[in-house]
Amino acid sequence: MATKILMEALSPTMEEGRLVEWKKQEGDPVAAGEILAEVETDKAVMDLQARAAGTLLKHVAAAGTTVPVGNLVGIIGEKGEDISALVGAAGKPAPKAAAPASVATAPAIAASAPALRPAADGGRIKASPLARKVAADRGLDLGRIPGSGPEGRVILRDLESVVAPAVSPGRRAVAVTRGADRPSYEDVPLTQIRKTIARRLAQSIGPIPTFYLTTEVDMDRVWEARGQLNAAAAPPAGEAPTGKVSFNDIVLKATALALRQHPACNAWWQDDRIRYWHEVHLSVAVAIEDGLITPVVRYADQKSLREIGAEVRELAARARDRRLTPEEYTGGTFSLSNLGMFEIDQFTAVINPPEAGILAVGSIVEKPVVRDGAVVPGRRMRLTMSCDHRVIDGATGAAFLRTLKQMLENPLALVW
Repeated sequence: MATKILMEALSPTMEEGRLVEWKKQEGDPVAAGEILAEVETDKAVMDLQARAAGTLLKHVAAAGTTVPVGNLVGIIGEKGEDISALVGAAGKPAPKAAAPASVATAPAIAASAPALRPAADGGRIKASPLARKVAADRGLDLGRIPGSGPEGRVILRDLESVVAPAVSPGRRAVAVTRGADRPSYEDVPLTQIRKTIARRLAQSIGPIPTFYLTTEVDMDRVWEARGQLNAAAAPPAGEAPTGKVSFNDIVLKATALALRQHPACNAWWQDDRIRYWHEVHLSVAVAIEDGLITPVVRYADQKSLREIGAEVRELAARARDRRLTPEEYTGGTFSLSNLGMFEIDQFTAVINPPEAGILAVGSIVEKPVVRDGAVVPGRRMRLTMSCDHRVIDGATGAAFLRTLKQMLENPLALVW
């Protein structure tokens, strides 16, 4: 008897998925548990597995299509089995593949470009929609660019070091500012994660009564302590270096310890109740190619600086490759977003519901400060906390920030 292959809910918040690629083709034998296809969810690229053995008889949905959860995408059965009733019961024809992300044809890349990468799957080049768009805009041939994404997929960071080809004599440049040489605009289909970001922003900014608290932290002692920690941990000659402690690691650790002292900020809004967490699970905002995701450092208050740093680096790398599991990006109790590395002095972050607060971390700036009546150079960093007023009152948020500020200005407190 034929078995339906349905679009499964591969993440807790998934409502639809995009079929990135079929791993099994029509007519291929299939074993239960084998990977049938790659699916882009609202958070990551995940595997769709076979729930029965047999032969893959039909791709009801083509690669590149977006399918609601629960809808038919394929059929497994015995060779020669009549599946016309199942296909007809799908309700409508298989959805059409999404339009390609770019509308221009990229010229061949210059001879100095990276070595040619063989195209996969009968000539179809694996690349993210954003990479295709940028490559088309810059006139790059994706077939000649090695991909560092899942299974060799070309992603945005692979294009950063590639030089656009020069225009040969007698040939006009592809990138023109006006005229009929290229369309006046292009439409790029939304990825699943961008759809989710848009939906959750509307859920956060609209219904949540948010207020903001900002404080400035003296980072001179942290600056010195970090240098000493990394110098002391330097490996002997000939041994591989270990990861250094970053300022972000220190802020994460201090935030986790401050939340332990102020559980009223370590909470969720639950419509008919407030959930106060006894565990500290920090959601850390990570910028990925087409959006933002918040992998979670669990029990952050119980981990050392180096443990936090190693975990954040691993989670961030998995996030950028779209390989996080749902358990790795759900269940956070408080969020932190750091734009200091982009030289942003101060900003406000959007609360990630159901969490009640998020901390926005700016850059460490050297500036003139007054100390003991004299103007001297000092290092300062601004922290801005976004608070859900349904859960956190002004005095409650201020007390949390004061504790966090004290910990960062006296970093020995982080080792107690």
